[in-house]
Amino acid sequence: MKAGGQGSNSSPAPMMGRGPGFGGGGPAGMLGPVQKPKNFKGTFLRLISYFRPYKYRLILVFLATILSTVFTIFSPKLMGDATTDLFNGVVQRLKGVPGGGVDFAQILHLIEILGFLYIFSSLLSYVQQYVMAGVAQRAVYDLRKKVNDKLSRLPVKYYDSHPHGEILSRFVNDFDNISSTLQQSLTQLISAIITFVGVFVMMLTISPLMTLTVVLTLPLSFVVTKMIATRSQKFFMRRQRTLGELNGHIEEMFTGHQVVKAFGYEEKAKEQLAEMNERYYEAAWKAQFVTGIIMPLMNFIGNIGYVLVSVIGGILVTYKRIQIGDILAFIQYSRQFSQPINQLSSISNVIQSTLASSERVFEILDEPEEQDAFEEGYAVANTLGSVQGRVQFEGVSFRYSEEEPLIDDMNLDVAPGQTVAIVGPTGAGKTTLINLLMRFYELNGGKITVDGMDITEMRRDDLRNVFGMVLQDTWLFHGTIRDNIAYGREGATEEEVVEAAKAAFADHFIRTLPDGYDTVLNEEASNISQGQKQLLTIARAILANPSILILDEATSSVDTRTEVHIQQAMNRLMHGRTSFVIAHRLSTIRDADCILVMNHGHIVEQGTHEELLARNGFYADLYNSQFAATAISVAMAQINPSDDDEAVLEVAPKVVPVV
Repeated sequence: MKAGGQGSNSSPAPMMGRGPGFGGGGPAGMLGPVQKPKNFKGTFLRLISYFRPYKYRLILVFLATILSTVFTIFSPKLMGDATTDLFNGVVQRLKGVPGGGVDFAQILHLIEILGFLYIFSSLLSYVQQYVMAGVAQRAVYDLRKKVNDKLSRLPVKYYDSHPHGEILSRFVNDFDNISSTLQQSLTQLISAIITFVGVFVMMLTISPLMTLTVVLTLPLSFVVTKMIATRSQKFFMRRQRTLGELNGHIEEMFTGHQVVKAFGYEEKAKEQLAEMNERYYEAAWKAQFVTGIIMPLMNFIGNIGYVLVSVIGGILVTYKRIQIGDILAFIQYSRQFSQPINQLSSISNVIQSTLASSERVFEILDEPEEQDAFEEGYAVANTLGSVQGRVQFEGVSFRYSEEEPLIDDMNLDVAPGQTVAIVGPTGAGKTTLINLLMRFYELNGGKITVDGMDITEMRRDDLRNVFGMVLQDTWLFHGTIRDNIAYGREGATEEEVVEAAKAAFADHFIRTLPDGYDTVLNEEASNISQGQKQLLTIARAILANPSILILDEATSSVDTRTEVHIQQAMNRLMHGRTSFVIAHRLSTIRDADCILVMNHGHIVEQGTHEELLARNGFYADLYNSQFAATAISVAMAQINPSDDDEAVLEVAPKVVPVV
């Protein structure tokens, strides 16, 4: 039976457009702290490689962006020419020049050209956005599919060493960041560069002197922005840090609201929240103030530029060096000249953040996978056919790290149908044996065989299909009870699902639910009890009909009556199958054919229940400590019996403690 699971970087903010006045909004993108990539060039080239299958569509996007931007650049010049013609015509009429007046045909012609440029530029922008959106989403789709496939091939140790939240953040938030940037920022980058160069050339054709005036105001804008950005970094970082603390506290309080109420912690939680909220307020308003102050400063610098352009332009018109319409066109160009500078600063930060997200995604793709020579075509994997269930450990050695040996020269021979219990205190390494048996980790020495066949000579999928697992942490996905049970075997019929539920003692409680087998479990499956969840996972394992079982007892968090049902269902599931049981309640594995006692990652004792008790060693100490607790419950049940106490008496161990 196969198992599965369910499932911040923020997306980049929209590009800031120009603000009122000369100089636009300033390079506001420089204010916030930016996550930077470790290898800018390498990551950029690797990300761009995902666009290669769509190069012809990208060429269309680039051509549309270039033409749209160029047409937009010519518009102010045409408007200036129309203004000049209109002004000259009015002046000639006022002076009484023969044949003078406004040439409306010429002005109409210029307006027609201007309208054509605006319409055609808008159409090209639509084409560019439409095609680029498709290319970007398809490229991200390919990358996301590749990462998803990679995650399925990564070894268990990767998931053991990486928090699930971090993996989800890379798969969700980082991909959102990449998607938004690829769709918007690349075309904006091209447009900004062309606009900057084109507007600069157009301003030079009108008046080099006024162009010099505009250019000289730019360093002042950069100096002011740099000064503010340098001082603002600490405010933005403090805001992000306090926001994280605030969100973490709120999540913790809401998640553990029952504990908060049970221990009367409400007032203390409110005080902590108020304190964190105050710190966030102080950091946030300072960061916002810094963000807001840059606009008035840029407007002030821009107004200085407007005054200089107007004065110099008026003088040049007086000396007939330029036309009156050229001043209007130049003012529009000066506004356009600042816009790409602002965009480039914002785009630069967004691209750096996106490449940092890309690096995090590529780190997953670069992780070493589970190596299987058979999958690479170097050899033909062996198949078991009909599995009897004989498992042998021959001189098995394993260590998670070179410095800490865990298992040394372990030998074990499990006959078909036998039950092997693995016991020991928490952290003893009981799960390690299961990881080795399922090839979640590879051996450092020796070999493990199933029916005499070395498991390293089998494909992992073929090997794992032999096993069925019932874990302590029940996993049920959002869906109907029928679907959750049917997950055990693809193509299972309705009758087979019901029979599996009956065999697991789950059919009765399922039919008492309002919708029976069609009852929909929520995301956490909290609309049924813990014991009912466990019965469903056992039904799923029964439906899978595995040859070898791996059981992690999950009866410690359920009531005694449900524990009896779960134990009966597990006994029925284990009947006739080779079983490995990770035992927590030692009273449940007294009949095991072999008990492996682990401590600090080593097998310290091995034998049957009676043999281990007779040795009066580590196992006897574990068993007697549990027996003492159970004996108290039994004594209380005999004094004042109830329905649940009858179940306690039923499952109580029938052995005398070792003295």
